[in-house]
Amino acid sequence: MNINVRGQSIDQQATRLAVVDCDIHPQMRAASDLFPFLSERWRTHMQTYSSFVRQALAETLAYPRMTPDVARRDAWPPGGAPPGSDLQFMREQHLDPNGVEVGVLVPLRTGAGSQRNLDYGAALAHAMNDWQVAEWLDKEPRLRGSILCTPEDPVAAVREIEQRAKDRRFVQVLLPPRTDEPLGRRRYWPIYEAAVRNNLPIGMHVGGVSGHPATGGSGAPSYYLEEHHSLVPAMQAVVTSMVLEGVFEAFPSLKVALVEGSFAWSPALSWRLDKAWKHMKDEVPHLKRKPSEYVREHFWYTTQPIEEPDDPQDLFKVMDWIGWDHLMFSTDYPHWDFDDPRYVFKAKLDEKRRSMIFRDNAKALYGLV
Repeated sequence: MNINVRGQSIDQQATRLAVVDCDIHPQMRAASDLFPFLSERWRTHMQTYSSFVRQALAETLAYPRMTPDVARRDAWPPGGAPPGSDLQFMREQHLDPNGVEVGVLVPLRTGAGSQRNLDYGAALAHAMNDWQVAEWLDKEPRLRGSILCTPEDPVAAVREIEQRAKDRRFVQVLLPPRTDEPLGRRRYWPIYEAAVRNNLPIGMHVGGVSGHPATGGSGAPSYYLEEHHSLVPAMQAVVTSMVLEGVFEAFPSLKVALVEGSFAWSPALSWRLDKAWKHMKDEVPHLKRKPSEYVREHFWYTTQPIEEPDDPQDLFKVMDWIGWDHLMFSTDYPHWDFDDPRYVFKAKLDEKRRSMIFRDNAKALYGLV
């Protein structure tokens, strides 16, 4: 069971400030919720074969068992539907009491981007985008969508981006950081080109099923703690690949939001890349600047799960280096590691920085009005 162990008083600043939550996970009540948005062929396929992702058993029962569906215990709606599947309950439990002015939906189910059957993956992505519109965006004006697409099928991905970008309620192109190859590789560049052409950032939420070991090559982890932690190094690998492969030289206006991947690692990674680049820059002549300059210019980070050093000022120094204008608030609702906007920072923020993190930065990145 979830137990409230926080003893600090409520941050009254947070309760007054309208919030842009950059990570809300909507859920289907059942897989059949997608049937209205799938052709007969793919409805039959779902019922007969279901998913075939690049890692066996990846879509079986949630692990660990003490947090079913990776959710807060109090996030299950009264009717018994899965957490995140009841819009009215989401309003009552999260949007209204936490002052969410805008919430960005990040759907995680179906594994559209990790399907071995690329056509099925594209059909799932298309259906999930239709589902977002019909069940969430049309019913709640505070919500915005993420364009699901298939990174391993860039042609289908570009087609989906071009169709959805016309609906400005979709505010980003959503990709999993764990893909078949590092995301800086040129096979993925048509997706970035389409995002730039439509003035959309790329959003990368931790996860994805690459078929490769989560530890980065040394084998499968032994413990949930290892698996959970491995999500963060995956984000570092994405940053490294995109910078060193020259993605941002090719697409200088591309913006990338790293969602639920933490952020305190960014300065150390950048320092290490800069040091190595000084000695080996002739291998990557396409880079015209230090790696850290690309990192600081092109990447945004959400706050959840926020690092919590003993001295909060240590974290603020990290945020100084990253840039306060590149940090955005997120809750991860309805998951168990949800961050309450009233308690997320141990130390008080001044009004300007609080406004930037909780609202203004996301509005600028996503073009929210």
